[in-house]
Amino acid sequence: MAGVDYPRTHQQLVAWFSTEADCLAYLARLRWPGGFVCPGCGSDRAWRTARRGMWMCSGCGRQTSVTAGTIFHRSHTPLTTWFAAIWFVCASKNGVSASTLQQVLGFGSYETAWAWMHKLRRAMVRPERELLAGVVELDETMVGGRAKKASSVVITKVPVMVAVETPGGRKIGRIRLARADARNSNQLVDFAHRVIAPGAHIRTDGARNLRQLGEQGFTHEYRVLISSVEPAHEYLPGVHLVASLLKRWVAGTLHHGISKRQLDYYLDEFTFRFNRRSSRSRGLLFYRLLQQAVATDPHPLTSLIGGTENSV
Repeated sequence: MAGVDYPRTHQQLVAWFSTEADCLAYLARLRWPGGFVCPGCGSDRAWRTARRGMWMCSGCGRQTSVTAGTIFHRSHTPLTTWFAAIWFVCASKNGVSASTLQQVLGFGSYETAWAWMHKLRRAMVRPERELLAGVVELDETMVGGRAKKASSVVITKVPVMVAVETPGGRKIGRIRLARADARNSNQLVDFAHRVIAPGAHIRTDGARNLRQLGEQGFTHEYRVLISSVEPAHEYLPGVHLVASLLKRWVAGTLHHGISKRQLDYYLDEFTFRFNRRSSRSRGLLFYRLLQQAVATDPHPLTSLIGGTENSV
């Protein structure tokens, strides 16, 4: 509830989280909503140390910080700054670039802002999130490929798999996105099994590699669009709209400043924002992202830079 479980406005955010202790207490409620649980022995009996505010387990004597094992693990920056950054990221409808975050929070280096953005992106998708259901459009699009003017450098486009719920009419539900290694591969079939619930009605173009979906627990509807009089954007309107918005977001918010290694996490951010596009409360988005942040493993800078591929 706004004003009770999470701040309603930025002014309320500042009032609620003016000290480090305020932030720690809030994170503790999010991490252990049913009360403290020792990560070592599982005991629920503990007491707070006066000096460092650690949780001392009465069972095994282990001291635990509420930020240990989260994206805030061993951060030397005050949590008040982290909370301000998360609010700013959630309050911006289309997201922010690392350079903008650096300017707003006054970071001394771009690298710090870049690392923070990628830590937050890794918290934007829940591993146990619900599968898409009902009628789902499935296809691929190409992202990237733009080079600077008067440049001889060729930038390879990257295939991105797109699944979109279409509840009816022109309405669009939730989406899922993922990078593919190659176009028209069986990766799209594997992607369907990962993100779409069994028994769903999947709508695709006439790609031969997708026709096996009808024999794998789905209802499969397809149309060979090359020979069809119906334009592709009319038959698969959800996929085409999402693909168009994704490319516009990459150009407008990120200014094409993404690499293939990091693309998966940019796709996670776009998915997080798109699936919550109808939310009228920025505070609720702040609350949800913090919930996921305390359940997300810490990521050192080396792993952030490495991304999901060894080379661009």
